[in-house]
Amino acid sequence: MSQTDFEIGYRGATACAAAGITYRQLDYWARTALVEPSIRSAGGSGTQRLYGFRDILVLKIVKRLLDAGVSLQNIRTAVEHLRGRGVTELERITLMSDGASIYECASADEMYDLVQGGQGVFGIAVGKVWHEVEGSLSNLQGEVNGQVVGGENNDELSQRRARKGA
Repeated sequence: MSQTDFEIGYRGATACAAAGITYRQLDYWARTALVEPSIRSAGGSGTQRLYGFRDILVLKIVKRLLDAGVSLQNIRTAVEHLRGRGVTELERITLMSDGASIYECASADEMYDLVQGGQGVFGIAVGKVWHEVEGSLSNLQGEVNGQVVGGENNDELSQRRARKGA
C-alpha cells in the first residue's frame, strides 16, 4: 500500500461492509471512543465520518475479538495498545487470547511460549486481517479531499447501467 492509500477516507457504510459489522456497532464504537474515525469525525448533523484503512483494520479486529468472547474492557485495552503501533508494525503482529486477556506476539517463539504456558487459546494474525481489509476496500469507494476514489463503476447505478448495456 502506498502512503496515499492510507489517506483515503471511507464513509460509515463502506467501513461497515469492509469490517463485517453493523452500522449500529460502528456508531456505538465511535460514540464511546473505542474506534474513532481518523480522517474526519462527525461534526454535527449532515456530516459524514470518514474512516481510514487503519481504523477499518482495527474495527475488523474488534469484531473478531468480540466474536471470540473477549470482554469489551479488554478489547478497549488492546485497541489503545494497537493505536500506539506504527502501521507497518501492525502487519507483523499476532494477537493471542485466552478469552480473558489479550497478548501481542511478534514472533513464532513468543506464540510458542504463550501456548506452552497454557494461556493461548486462539490467535488473530493481524497481517491476514490486513490483507482481507485491503481486498475488501479495493472494490469500494473512498474519498480524498472530497473527491471520490476507487470503486469506479461499483455503485448500484453503474451496475444497473452495465447490466442494461447502457
